[in-house]
Amino acid sequence: MIVGAMTIKFYVPWVHSLKEKRMVVKSICGKAGNKFNISIAEVDAQDVHQTIVLGIACVTDETSHCNSILDNVLYFIEENTEAEIVKIDREIL
Repeated sequence: MIVGAMTIKFYVPWVHSLKEKRMVVKSICGKAGNKFNISIAEVDAQDVHQTIVLGIACVTDETSHCNSILDNVLYFIEENTEAEIVKIDREIL
């Protein structure tokens, strides 16, 4: 069993309230979670308006498949949000 985990930190300068931030987070999590059958959630900086930190996890039987899933999720998120990606941490266990 191979577990892949990725943390993505975003900067969203147009967000000025937690309500606006929640809308962005729910949109990203809903679309990516449904499309790729992954676990995705906001994991840090939950009270900071212009920073979003998402944690993503997947489980598979091959390292190459795990890398492929995480690459595809990252590409999908980049294409479907205007938020600036500040940092990406990836780990394969």
